[in-house]
Amino acid sequence: MADTIAAIATGMVKSAIGIVRLSGENAVAAVSAVFTPASGKAFGDYPPGRLILGTLRDADGLVIDQCLATYAKAPHSYTGEDTAELQCHGSPAVLTAALEAVFAHGVRQAGPGEFTRRAFLNGQLDLIQAEAVADLIDAQTPDAVRNAAGQLGRAMTEQIEGVAEQLTHLLAHFHVVLDYPDEDIEPLEAQEIAQTLHAAADTLERLKATYRRGRQLTEGVPCAIVGRPNAGKSSLLNALLGYDRAIVTPIPGTTRDTVEERCVLGGVLLRLVDTAGLRDTEDTVERMGVERSRQALERSELALVLLDGSERLTDADREILALSEGCPRRLVLVSKSDLPTVLALPEGVEAISISSATGEGLEQLEQAVAALFAQNAPIQGQMLTNARQAEAVGRAAQCLRGAGDALEVGLPADAVLSDAEAALAALHQLTGQSVSESVTDHIFRRFCVGK
Repeated sequence: MADTIAAIATGMVKSAIGIVRLSGENAVAAVSAVFTPASGKAFGDYPPGRLILGTLRDADGLVIDQCLATYAKAPHSYTGEDTAELQCHGSPAVLTAALEAVFAHGVRQAGPGEFTRRAFLNGQLDLIQAEAVADLIDAQTPDAVRNAAGQLGRAMTEQIEGVAEQLTHLLAHFHVVLDYPDEDIEPLEAQEIAQTLHAAADTLERLKATYRRGRQLTEGVPCAIVGRPNAGKSSLLNALLGYDRAIVTPIPGTTRDTVEERCVLGGVLLRLVDTAGLRDTEDTVERMGVERSRQALERSELALVLLDGSERLTDADREILALSEGCPRRLVLVSKSDLPTVLALPEGVEAISISSATGEGLEQLEQAVAALFAQNAPIQGQMLTNARQAEAVGRAAQCLRGAGDALEVGLPADAVLSDAEAALAALHQLTGQSVSESVTDHIFRRFCVGK
């Protein structure tokens, strides 16, 4: 990491302000070569953290912009290295010229996530916090923001470190037992240690159980919009998205494949799947679409079941209602409320009347979705959000359970030690204290350039 990197840290769209970020031992020197403070003083003569007004020039000395610049000295920076920023007017052309200007002074283009990767490698962040940075950038709901911000603030790390510290003490104890085999563990002490191991496993299993909800925060709740042809499924999708994503015609069977989009409804990120109308058909392509619709319903956490309010209830409607009962959550919607309603709901079925054309009932739908996914406790950064985290936590819990069981049945100390060490190794992989380069490559690949 001896080289100095730079990247545009803001989006390449026209905006009021755009930032070019540098990190590495040559960061301050590179900015000093292209930026002249208005005061006439040298850029590096100012104290760290000061915003300085000045002129930015290219390699030929031509003025690019009147902008601000600042720097931070290692280790008191995001990456733990010397860093500098040029805060320019937010024209993509200006930012590109600024980046090319510093490239002329021994600086190279940063790769995706390279600033955060350097922060991790320099001990400024652990791996859970680094992943939280990406989650925070990608967050689409207030709950996702709170969970990512809590992880960035070490809420989950502290929980993991508490379990790891207990394990470290127990491992030290068992190493003493192995070094001094004539000293037997008292039965009561063994039982207490087993209880500690099982309690730690309980803690990790509760954490593992948060993965389903955490994944929904980052990826969205799978939500199938189902109903018979022309019930208004594609119209509802378009109404929720706010633009025409799906083709809508009065011809039954227009949608022949699933159409997927994300939207936030009631503060919940939904992965909406507009499905082909469920009906028996001789059309080969449409039949394939109907089968995909059934599969989408089976995989969904929420079903939005549309019944056409302008028509009488059919056997196909009853079949769809029965199929959707297997979904963890379901909302029945009577569509086309702007037309005369002739539909009679089956006994015991409650529904929300909506019109995708006028927007009637969409607010009630939003409130119903929010109520279905309401959380009893605030989200404070203790939800697992990716498969890597869930696998490591699950593996550690399983090893701890095995160590506790081994101790209770009187197996020798080295058997207990093997499981306990495996659990600790899994926790270290979770926080990044022990992790392969291929894993870190995969993690930082999802980051944008400039972060």
